[in-house]
Amino acid sequence: MFSFGNKKSKASVLEDMANKQLRYDSLVRAYHGEIFRYAYWLIGDKQIAEDVVQEAFLRAWKSLDSLKDEKAAKSWLITILRRENARRFERKQFQYSDVEQETLEDSTSLDLESQLERNQIRRQIAKLPLEYREPLLLQVLGGYSGDEIAQMLDLNRNTVMTRLFRARNQLKEALENPTEFRGSQNG
Repeated sequence: MFSFGNKKSKASVLEDMANKQLRYDSLVRAYHGEIFRYAYWLIGDKQIAEDVVQEAFLRAWKSLDSLKDEKAAKSWLITILRRENARRFERKQFQYSDVEQETLEDSTSLDLESQLERNQIRRQIAKLPLEYREPLLLQVLGGYSGDEIAQMLDLNRNTVMTRLFRARNQLKEALENPTEFRGSQNG
């Protein structure tokens, strides 16, 4: 019969497992909301975003020992989420439609005009090409600097800054001239 050793090593293994579980639980509590919000903005579908976030946190659990700097946890999770989202496209080709995207319920009560404005902004951001949308969301939702975004996206900082500039300009133009922008998108 195979033996794992004495009681002290068993206790050490159990303690390590408990510590990993506590560390993981803390990570989920601290970042789940932000990671989901980013995923929803990136993907545009609540159910798919939930699935991708769940897969990302599963991968985070499996590789939790590789997270050495707790201060980097949020960007580490976003990197995992981005890779998980990319895997989604490797596995399956999706058919997209022009169906309105559902909005997340906010706990604050906004008047109708504010809700309409937010929905319009969300729709216009969702229409931005991914290369512009992704850095913009990392900056606006994640609060990351150009250098941090460049590192996460594995891009040159100048490229990130150019994409952020173009994203803001395209968004501004779309919001100021919604009919012109819509016509230019239809080709």
